[in-house]
Amino acid sequence: MAIIAMTAAAGNPIKAVDRGNLDPGTKPGDNFYQYACGGWKLANPLDPQYARFGTFDQLAENSRNQVKDIITNLGTNNPRGSIKQKVGDLYALGMDSVRLNQEGMKPLMSYIEGIKGMNMSQLASTVADMHCGIGDPFFNSQIMADMKDSNTNMLYLTQGGLGMGDRDYYLEKDANTVKVRNAYVNYIQQLFQLIGYKKGNAKKAAKHVMAIETALAQVAMTREDTRDYSKLYNVMSVTQLKADYPNINWDQYFTTLGLKDFDKVCVFQPKSIAKVNEMFKSLKEQDVREYLIFKYVDAASPYLSDAFADANFDMYSRAMSGKQVKMPRWKHSLDVPNTLLGEAVGQLYVEKYFPADSKKKMQQLVDNLKKALGEHIATLSWMSPKTKVNALVKLNSFTVKIGYPDKWRDYTSLDIDPSKSYWENVLNARRFQAEYEYSQLNKPVDKERWYMTPQTVNAYYEPSSNEICFPAGILQAPYFDPNADEACNYGAIGVVIGHEMTHGFDDQGRNFDHNGNMVDWWTAEDAAKFQELASKLGAQYSAEVVADGVHANGNFTMGENIADHGGLRVAYSAFKKTEQGKGNDLIDGFTPDQRFFLSYANVWAANITKEEMLRRTKVDPHSLGVNRVNVAIRNLEEFFNAFDIKPGMPMWRDPADRVIIW
Repeated sequence: MAIIAMTAAAGNPIKAVDRGNLDPGTKPGDNFYQYACGGWKLANPLDPQYARFGTFDQLAENSRNQVKDIITNLGTNNPRGSIKQKVGDLYALGMDSVRLNQEGMKPLMSYIEGIKGMNMSQLASTVADMHCGIGDPFFNSQIMADMKDSNTNMLYLTQGGLGMGDRDYYLEKDANTVKVRNAYVNYIQQLFQLIGYKKGNAKKAAKHVMAIETALAQVAMTREDTRDYSKLYNVMSVTQLKADYPNINWDQYFTTLGLKDFDKVCVFQPKSIAKVNEMFKSLKEQDVREYLIFKYVDAASPYLSDAFADANFDMYSRAMSGKQVKMPRWKHSLDVPNTLLGEAVGQLYVEKYFPADSKKKMQQLVDNLKKALGEHIATLSWMSPKTKVNALVKLNSFTVKIGYPDKWRDYTSLDIDPSKSYWENVLNARRFQAEYEYSQLNKPVDKERWYMTPQTVNAYYEPSSNEICFPAGILQAPYFDPNADEACNYGAIGVVIGHEMTHGFDDQGRNFDHNGNMVDWWTAEDAAKFQELASKLGAQYSAEVVADGVHANGNFTMGENIADHGGLRVAYSAFKKTEQGKGNDLIDGFTPDQRFFLSYANVWAANITKEEMLRRTKVDPHSLGVNRVNVAIRNLEEFFNAFDIKPGMPMWRDPADRVIIW
């Protein structure tokens, strides 16, 4: 582990930074990430079942093992309809490889026959049905709070239909992208062959599917543009929607989803919907059928026989991420109820693994970080008093959610029937969730809702409700340890808290006011200064080479970089108000400041494949771990002082080149 807690009760001083994590052959001023994490990386070579594995993933594995302990001890004679029955049976279905291999493609065939019998007049209905828990053919839709009226839910239409997830996989011509694209074509062909197509017909079908997805990719918004809410918020009446995109039978689409009695919609990417509108009229019926069949089989493949699951792994894990072997079956099987019945599992999880004193300690940390961020805002040299007032109002309006929700999700109407196939039950659970989401359209926004389960190892900021959330799963070592010294907790979970708070003021979050509405509360001068600083920070990341000459994308990762930068600064300020932070006592030879920065770096210790680095650079708005450390900390004078880093050293950054935003 990156953090080792030794309690006073054991007769030892608390020692939370493990010297074994260090690389003594590297100087802090040469490469701080390697210095702080090199020992950990050497001691934890990448297991071939992972494309990336780090301390973050260790914590996720710990949570997964805790959930496994819960689920495998539920017993087998639970009353039908009980939570224990639903969770236990769904897990057991995934574990039954003999049955899965015997069933083969049988669970798919009824739906596939339905697609084959579809005519184009039923296309909108079929697409809507698939949007309800299966996948995103052509485009997608979701219910979210209206960006300009955070108490009201609205329907959003979004670009979709891309199996590889990002437009660049279809358009770029570098060697790695071409390799992935070729693997995808082979995968499409393989799935068609697995459901009975002859090789020649499967090859033709793959060509048709790829043509549709490539056409969608050509009009899809870039990753950078999807961060600009001013380009996404395109609200129109339902009447106008029907007039602008008449080839899509919207009445049929909405009726299939159970949507009625609403008069407006937001079209996130009009060019994509316009392309779909064109396709609905111009595409050959057989091409459409093949595309929909592929989207269906692709969605189902992880929950079928080994032949389907192996094909899915070879494409999305091996070709795209560089994984070499599949995870054990129990991990995949566990993730299904852990996701689809997440709060039911979460309720069992917090009862066993989340002590009440952790929530109390966490609340104190949050309060300290809020105070520190408020002081930072008040003393910013680049922001005017008027904008500062609005920023402080927003900060003081944060809703804080810690550990688990006050009310739990009701799964009573979800049926898990072990007499049916694994895929049928998975699909039933996915439809249950999708129907719940669509049912929110004519209801007020539920401000008490959680968007992560308690056992999730992560955290989030939600702009529409101006809330920060820290699930129980992340409140464990190395992120949070009630027995660790303050430097280590503030350097780890403290930065996470500050990170999520700063999201309220990053390039996206800053567009929303204290009520969660998209309102411009900035003066024009302050907005221009913010953008100048953000661009300077983005350039620091874009200068970093990821692999094979590919640079990081500082614009795409802008929000997370701003949040990392702000989180570090705010957490450090809060730490300096603690008793340890005010002193300079050594623990295991490290000063408090050194322990703070080492704790932060240890959070991002990881080994990762080249393929995964390149994939994440395309699709992940977070920077790679090495850059979350080495680029971010080189803007803090306190870091240079802590490790005596001087001009001329590789880690040094001249004061004129440093960025301070929050």
